[in-house]
Amino acid sequence: MPKFNKIHQVNHRASEMYDLVADIERYPDFVPMCDQLVIRSRRGNGERERIMADMSVAYKFIRESFTSQVTLDKSDLEIDVEYIDGPFRYLENQWRFVELDDNCCEIHFTIDYEFKSRALGLLLGSLFEKVFSKFTQAFEKRADEIYGKNLV
Repeated sequence: MPKFNKIHQVNHRASEMYDLVADIERYPDFVPMCDQLVIRSRRGNGERERIMADMSVAYKFIRESFTSQVTLDKSDLEIDVEYIDGPFRYLENQWRFVELDDNCCEIHFTIDYEFKSRALGLLLGSLFEKVFSKFTQAFEKRADEIYGKNLV
């Protein structure tokens, strides 16, 4: 059962990084392997929202879609993703953003998953691990493009 944890320091405010990760509609623009993302529903206010979304990931000849419930907690700078349906037996994903100073924060990224199909797990498992290791860098690059580079 693969589990990936990463703590990554970036030269951006925690609130900026939270806003960037919470903007899930933009994932196909910059997230590795994210081919499409469709919002099914959105409930709540600006401080705490629940979003039901379908995400399609693609790599070469393989394309898989899955449904997740995303809980956005702006006051605590936390994002939790619960797997609903698709090719996984389970998938849990958490993002935490910790302010270090005015121009620097830590991103705590955790994902735990298992494919339903052993064959798909063998085929995509090592690829997913490589992609997950690049997630925080993809968001940091996107933050540099949107907010500019902060030199610390």
